[in-house]
Amino acid sequence: MRTVFEKNRPAVGLVDRSLANTVLQPFWLDDVQAHPGYPTLTRAATQYDLVIVGGGYTGLWSALLAKQRDPGLRVAVLEGQTIGWAASGRNGGFVDASLTHGAENGRSRWPEEMEALERLGMENLDGIEKTVDTLRLDCDFERTGSISVAVEPYQADELAAAPLGPGQVYLDRQAMRAEVASPTYLAGVWSKDTCALVHPAKLVYELARAAAELGAEIYEHSKVCGLGQDRRGGPLTVHTERVSVRADRVILATNGFPSLLKRYRYHTVPVYDYALMTEPLSEAQLADIGWRHRQGIGDMSNQFHYYRMSKDNRILWGGYDAIYHFGGRIRPQYEDRDATYRRLAGHFFTTFPQLEDVAFTHRWAGVIDTSTRFCAFFGSAYGDRVGYAAGFTGLGVAATRFAAEVMLDRFAGTPTARTELGMVKSLPLPFPPEPLASAGIQATRWSLDRADHREGHRNVLLKALDSVGLGFDS
Repeated sequence: MRTVFEKNRPAVGLVDRSLANTVLQPFWLDDVQAHPGYPTLTRAATQYDLVIVGGGYTGLWSALLAKQRDPGLRVAVLEGQTIGWAASGRNGGFVDASLTHGAENGRSRWPEEMEALERLGMENLDGIEKTVDTLRLDCDFERTGSISVAVEPYQADELAAAPLGPGQVYLDRQAMRAEVASPTYLAGVWSKDTCALVHPAKLVYELARAAAELGAEIYEHSKVCGLGQDRRGGPLTVHTERVSVRADRVILATNGFPSLLKRYRYHTVPVYDYALMTEPLSEAQLADIGWRHRQGIGDMSNQFHYYRMSKDNRILWGGYDAIYHFGGRIRPQYEDRDATYRRLAGHFFTTFPQLEDVAFTHRWAGVIDTSTRFCAFFGSAYGDRVGYAAGFTGLGVAATRFAAEVMLDRFAGTPTARTELGMVKSLPLPFPPEPLASAGIQATRWSLDRADHREGHRNVLLKALDSVGLGFDS
């Protein structure tokens, strides 16, 4: 069975023209007037109370929340390149309340605590919105909600049969196309309260600004290459390429890059995700597609697309391909993948044929820190004086704040509703070493693609993965 994107392919010339003048650069980073800039750590400092490795969302939320909890703490953030350079400046900007990469994924793993997980997820999203308002973070925050759309008949049947949760609205074919005009839409469910949109780079820069204003010291081009302890119970030593600093506590917020803790090296793999950004739409083009409520949108396929409007009425279009390279290698050259960008552009024009005159201005890729349970996990070391969170699997913009709270709760030593979760106390299964990891990931990706061509029916491999808790259904 061919998918809707294979049945309705646009002309090759249309794809060529639309991509002709793109630049290989994340739009979000290109859209910010000026990077604020922070110094490089060049001399050993006195001991810090908390050193945070990584200047993305997880690290900066950790710094901000730590200083809000205890203004007297001496906190340092060490970033190997520049603030927000990696995933935090390259994502789609979906601030989703889910802590489990979707309700189905969560229910399959922690059914007895899903009520608590959903409540904590909403509290976390509300907390982000409150922080944006209170600290006046200029990040284009919009609480628009999100729509899950059916583009195949079996997906529409699933939506029609599924019970609605609080704040959800079912949209049949006519209502869905009246909301956003695409000939591919067969139905949709609009979750009105559980998702917001942000400008990713503005958010990360504003978090850094707010943390620095509270007294956190932020250092760029200060790559951490090691972590150790001279004696049991003594201060931790964080080694950069130039100097070393001492710390009472350390948070590792390194996303898809290899963990400094060897015990967690196989708990994530880096998977490349790709995106395009259009030029700003004209008033006439906006009228052609509707989309007045500016929701984030994702389709229901295993290989799914995600897309949303920017403040200046561009469309970000990403997803579908998820590319893993043997050995978990991360290389700049992997970001320019012509076949993927052409595929994405083709799928865009299948979805919105009325926008055939639109051109793309930016193309880019970023690394997703994928875990075998498809949502974050939490580790520790050195007598619980080191906290580690990773494995967000592409839905971490909001979940990183929750992760920061978990690690700070653990440092405080008092159990909370967060630290007592089975999700927080448990670890995912690690990925196998190579060549098994690459073979398994590629076989799973092929199987998910086959399921999309077989009305969602999962083959023997996917069923086996489901049976041992490694299945993915978000």
